[in-house]
Amino acid sequence: MDVDRLLPTPEAADLIALTREIADNELSPRVDAHEAAETYPEGLFTTLGRAGLLGLAYPEEYGGGGQPYEVYLQVLEELAARWAAVAVATSVHTLACHPLYAFGTEAQKERWLPSMLEGRLVGGYSLSEPQAGSDAAALACKAERQEGGGYRITGTKAWITHGGKAGFYALFARTAPGGHGVSCFLAPGETDGLSFGAPERKMGLQAVPTTSAYWDGALIEEDRLVGAEGQGLQIAFSALDNGRLGIAACATGLAQAALNAAVDYANERTTFGRRIVDHQGLGFLLADMAAAVDAARATYLDAARRRDLGRPFSRQASAAKLIATDTAMKVTTDAVQVLGGYGYTRDFPVERYMREAKIMQIFEGTNQIQRLVISRGLARPEK
Repeated sequence: MDVDRLLPTPEAADLIALTREIADNELSPRVDAHEAAETYPEGLFTTLGRAGLLGLAYPEEYGGGGQPYEVYLQVLEELAARWAAVAVATSVHTLACHPLYAFGTEAQKERWLPSMLEGRLVGGYSLSEPQAGSDAAALACKAERQEGGGYRITGTKAWITHGGKAGFYALFARTAPGGHGVSCFLAPGETDGLSFGAPERKMGLQAVPTTSAYWDGALIEEDRLVGAEGQGLQIAFSALDNGRLGIAACATGLAQAALNAAVDYANERTTFGRRIVDHQGLGFLLADMAAAVDAARATYLDAARRRDLGRPFSRQASAAKLIATDTAMKVTTDAVQVLGGYGYTRDFPVERYMREAKIMQIFEGTNQIQRLVISRGLARPEK
């Protein structure tokens, strides 16, 4: 059941059609096997990059798609409806490109951005540490400037999507003490002194690895500093507003997939001589699920349109992330209920959807952090 989308241009409609074709042909046939075996889909992100789906939100002059955020997010939602792990990794890649695009010099952008936006270099976002998740100012990983040039990186980073697989990382490390002592680097995916831990044993999203990174005095070039020294937290937080919208879109796509599976089952399954969809108790449950998915989509699109217009959207991005991910958790849980005992088995995808939904309430800022951002926005209204 395809979503009837309101798109701003015929080009956007063609892009959604292309995304659905690629998702149906490349993602849907592979998702079950890779998620069950916890194996990485080699070559898939190259395919997405060649199709232009990894740089949609960035300008064409750098190899991007030149699309507004409201279109990019709906592409992401279509991917998530087929394979949540791939959509999340695509969102993280887009997030990882933001520091260079928004804060890099023209020379840096010309050197690296085309390869990133065209998918030749897939990115990871390396902000969190074992002791610093929601509290980004507590980062301890160090970047020490060397007399001969460059920075020597020492410390541990955690929870890196695409860890060990990415071609570059938006790395945040401490160059000085205090809250203004964090800096941002465009770190290469492979360098002497950089190693990765075993993939985390996760509840869901198992086909794309999440790892820790160990920087053991690795030396990176001086021109890989993005922005000024001490500007790292500003860069990180500006990127996270965009990333929260990406996760809201992924969560909405996951919820839509769960709704579709529940509706299909309810139309086929009979009990007491009637389709179960015709029983009012179940029909009302499906109606609530559908209304919640529609509301989540409307919320992230409202925030995206504000961003596209250049208006403040931080509070709306947090609201979208909060609403969409809570919706995904509720709708996927209800989808398992609709399928009854079958929903609890791996013969149907809804149990996987339910496991995948949980992490979306946690990463890109927990939903408790989103409530904090929203409440602070109310205390200091945006102008």
